[in-house]
Amino acid sequence: MAGLLSGLANLGLGDLENAKVYEEPKEEKHEEKQSTVVVPQEKDLVYDRSFLCPVCDQKITSKVMKTGKAKLLHTDPDLRAVYEGVDLQKYDVVTCPKCGFSAVTRYFKPMTSVQVKLIREKICKSVQLKPHTGDIYTYEEAMERYQLALACAIVKQAKASEKAYICLKAAWLLRGWQEELAGQGAGEDKLTPLKAQEKEYLQNAYEGFVSAVSTESFPICGMDEITIDYLIAVLAKQFGRYDVASKLIASILTSPSAGARMKDKARDLKEEILAELKKTKG
Repeated sequence: MAGLLSGLANLGLGDLENAKVYEEPKEEKHEEKQSTVVVPQEKDLVYDRSFLCPVCDQKITSKVMKTGKAKLLHTDPDLRAVYEGVDLQKYDVVTCPKCGFSAVTRYFKPMTSVQVKLIREKICKSVQLKPHTGDIYTYEEAMERYQLALACAIVKQAKASEKAYICLKAAWLLRGWQEELAGQGAGEDKLTPLKAQEKEYLQNAYEGFVSAVSTESFPICGMDEITIDYLIAVLAKQFGRYDVASKLIASILTSPSAGARMKDKARDLKEEILAELKKTKG
């Protein structure tokens, strides 16, 4: 079969007899765009906020997390919120560098004259604070602040709920500390003591919240009854108190005031308990 250009040889253009009329479409070279993931720096997610110390009346500053700046990654079953680039728990205790009074942000507020007197006598006179330097709080510094906050709560004879709340958040802090160390390749020699400490704080949080439910009115630590019941159920399950956990889960699932999301959480917790009970029996 003669080509479209056959016969060009007669015109002295034999080299073009087999030329293609249309060029092959050129493959477009797509340059791979490298997506640059910008990981936020912890120092950029916190700022110095002003507070008035209720014990010594001095204006102070404490580092707190910037609201809405950090990305929420997930929430643990016991309600610990995990953010990208910053651990909220490191910045939720305010410590007065003048007198040493410490409290979680929620409770860093005016107290009774009797409580102030107790803090001044049993904390302020003896506390030896370590000066803070740097743009962020380390886990070591944050843990000391929680311990001081708990000591202040005990001294001022705070409600069970406040002490339970401090213990819960201290446990969350210790969990975040473990996660950071594990990410750095730390061994069990460093993780085990922190794990044991976390468990001890959670045990005290559990006992405190159980006591608070029977002696205090809602909301407790800013949480409604459904949320507190769920939290206690999670903690009860962790310590093998399946009877307590199951009873609370049942009340959540039958409560008309419990939202769909909370009921889903309760159902998931129920399934976990049933799975653990099956495992122990079999």
